[in-house]
Amino acid sequence: MLKQTVKVKHHNGIHLRPAGDLCKLALEYKCNIHMKKENRICNVKSVISLLSACVKAGDEVEIICDGKDEKEAIKAITDLLHNM
Repeated sequence: MLKQTVKVKHHNGIHLRPAGDLCKLALEYKCNIHMKKENRICNVKSVISLLSACVKAGDEVEIICDGKDEKEAIKAITDLLHNM
């Protein structure tokens, strides 16, 4: 299991388009990928789950990857969040 904290820079936070981009990328990996904001954990492979977290600009989230390709997945997801 790998974890990494990321500060969301996108000026609108994670709204529909960024959630779709994250979900599409996450679906390319076999491992479980979750995002934790405060005490709420959401499945990154689900757009609805991502939107329910209500992540705003400046929020810190923790990305949690667990499984066979977790190293590749956590790098890809955090890179996308950094570049949004």
